[in-house]
Amino acid sequence: AIAREREAWAGRAAGAGTRGAELAARRTEAEQEAAALVDAPGRLAVARSEAQTLLASTEAARNTSADMLNRAEQEASVSGRAMRETEAALALARESRVRAEGAVTQAEATATDLARDLVERLGLTVEALLRDVPVAEPYAEAEQTAARKLERLTRERDQMGPVNLAAEREAEEVEQRIATLHAERDDLTAAIAKLRGAIGALNREGRERLMACFAEVDRHFQDLFTRLFGGGAAHLKMVDSDDPLEAGLEIMASPPGKKLTTLSLLSGGEQALTALSLIFAVFLTNPAPICVLDEVDAPLDDANVGRFCGMLDEIARQTGTRFLVVTHHRLTMARMDRLYGVTMPERGISRLVSVDLTVAEGFVAPPMAAE
Repeated sequence: AIAREREAWAGRAAGAGTRGAELAARRTEAEQEAAALVDAPGRLAVARSEAQTLLASTEAARNTSADMLNRAEQEASVSGRAMRETEAALALARESRVRAEGAVTQAEATATDLARDLVERLGLTVEALLRDVPVAEPYAEAEQTAARKLERLTRERDQMGPVNLAAEREAEEVEQRIATLHAERDDLTAAIAKLRGAIGALNREGRERLMACFAEVDRHFQDLFTRLFGGGAAHLKMVDSDDPLEAGLEIMASPPGKKLTTLSLLSGGEQALTALSLIFAVFLTNPAPICVLDEVDAPLDDANVGRFCGMLDEIARQTGTRFLVVTHHRLTMARMDRLYGVTMPERGISRLVSVDLTVAEGFVAPPMAAE
């Protein structure tokens, strides 16, 4: 028996080594994938924050440049309009002065001819003729009017301030800077769109994986719930949001003879069986080689303990998982393959006892046939 047990344990050790290597490889792949997925949102968030900051500063610089360009254009427009008005007024003043000079010349010639005629007809001298006659001065009056208008226009031009002769060159520099800022803004917009696309792809892949796992867990949960309760129905439901990444989880259960309700409205034993169904549904989605259960059958009655042990047997056959159950229930201990216990043959000395129930059954005498 010891030799057979030793061969059995050697086979189990070989299988455990192979299983351990496979699990180590799976763990390495899972850690690499988790590391890649965990760091990606952080990097994307940092890049997105930097892009938003740079975009804000770029927008502020562009607004400042646009304001400066508008002010320069307004000042250049006002200065040009004032210069044109001054030049037009000066031209009008010059024309008025030329006309006034012509009129004065013509008036002087007319006055000279008239004085000559009077002298010839009346015999008076020019000095006697002009002594008591006021002489008009149209030329002096026109000159004074033009001088006053020129002075007013000059004063208005001085009030406008000096003309910026470099405004055109500065406007070209500002336009070039604005074009550069527009190009940078387009680059930032493209980068933000790319980051949003990457975030959307990650969220989409996360939703797809989550929904696939949720569907598989829900399928196992419904099957295990029906087997543990001997009937009834149950399912998982996402609540509080349409987005699977933000939604909560609600357990809806309907034991035999009861209506569909939430987990909190069930009795203690029913809640324990429902929780066991959910735990093993998750376990079946990604089974492990070893599973430790600590007093999970404590709140269950004998009938439910039998269903629980039957479920453990079936899961062990399907997945090859070794279950280590810590229990004080006699029915659970009777259904196990091997028992481990601690006794105290002497005071202060503990001893570990192991019993293989499969081997122990061979020592039990078969029942005698009826005569």
